[in-house]
Amino acid sequence: MNHSAISEQSQLGSGISRKQRGAVASFFFELRTNKFMYLLALPGMIWFFIFAYLPMGGIVIAFQDFKAVKGITGSKFVGLKNFEFFFHSNDWVKIVTNTVFLNVLFIVFGTLAAVAIAIMVTELGGKWFKKAAQSVMIFPHFLSWTVVAMFITAFVATDGGFINKALALFGVEPIQFLSSPSYWPAIFVLLKIWHGAGFSSIVYMATIAGINPEVYESASMDGASRWQKIIYITLPLLKTTVILLTILAVGGIFNGDFGMIFAIIGRNPLLYPTTDVIDTYVFRSLMDLGDMGMSAAVGLLQSVVGFLLVITVNYIAKKTAPESAIF
Repeated sequence: MNHSAISEQSQLGSGISRKQRGAVASFFFELRTNKFMYLLALPGMIWFFIFAYLPMGGIVIAFQDFKAVKGITGSKFVGLKNFEFFFHSNDWVKIVTNTVFLNVLFIVFGTLAAVAIAIMVTELGGKWFKKAAQSVMIFPHFLSWTVVAMFITAFVATDGGFINKALALFGVEPIQFLSSPSYWPAIFVLLKIWHGAGFSSIVYMATIAGINPEVYESASMDGASRWQKIIYITLPLLKTTVILLTILAVGGIFNGDFGMIFAIIGRNPLLYPTTDVIDTYVFRSLMDLGDMGMSAAVGLLQSVVGFLLVITVNYIAKKTAPESAIF
C-alpha cells in the first residue's frame, strides 16, 4: 500500500473520529444548555422506562405454559400454542369485528366531535364564559367508568329507568336496553364522545390558537364570513393535527376500551353480539381458565397488529400529506 493511500485512510479515520467527537460534544452541550428542561422530563422518562419498557421482558410468557410458582425461567416453552386458544374459538371473528367496528366509530365520531368543540369554543366570545365552557366539557374525562356505569344503569333500566319513564309518558312501550344488543354501539359512541371529546379538543384548540391572527384579519378584509373562515382557514390548518392523532389512534384499534365496556356491560351474555371485544373476552378467559400465557399471547398479538397498522397508516400519510406523518 503506497503512502498516499495510507494518508487518505488516516485522514478518513480522523475525519470520522472528529465527527463522532463533535456529536458527543454537541450532545453534552445540549444537556448543559437545557439541563433544567431535561431534569423536568426525567421523572416521565423514568416512569416510561419502568412501566413501559421493562415489562416488555414479560412477552416471553406468551410462548410459555406459564406457572406463577415456577416463574418465567422455570415455565415450559410451548411455542405458538397459546395463540391457538383465541383462533380456535368459534366467536373470534365476531369478537375481532366488534373490536375494530367500535374503535372505528370512536375514532371517527370522537375526532369530529373534538374538532367541532374546539372550533365552537374558540369562536365563543367572552373570556370567562369560554373558560367555564372548557371546564364543563373537560370534567367528564376525570370520571371513572364505574361511576358512569351507575348513571347509565339508572338511565336504561327497564323498570324505573329515566328513558323508559319518559317514553311511558307518551304511551310508548319500554325499550329493553339490557337485552337488546343493537342499541349499544350507538350508546357507546355517545358515551365516548361525552366522556372524552372535551378533553381531546384541547389539542385542537391549541392548534387553532397557534394560527396567525393576520390570516383571519386578511380574510375579514376580503369580506369572508365567520363560517367561511372556519371552512377555508381553520379546518385546512387543522388537517395535519387530525391526521397525526388519527395515526396514533389507529395503533390501538385492536384494543377494546375494557374499562368502559366491562364496567357497563359486565357479564351480560345477551349483549355480547355487539359489545364483546378482544379485551373483555380475554379477561373472562383469564378469570375462568387462569392461564396467563393465553392472555399474554393475545395482548402481544394486539400490540403487533397495532404497530403494523401505525406503520401502514403513517406510510400512506407520508405519501399523501408528508407534513402529517409521524416519521
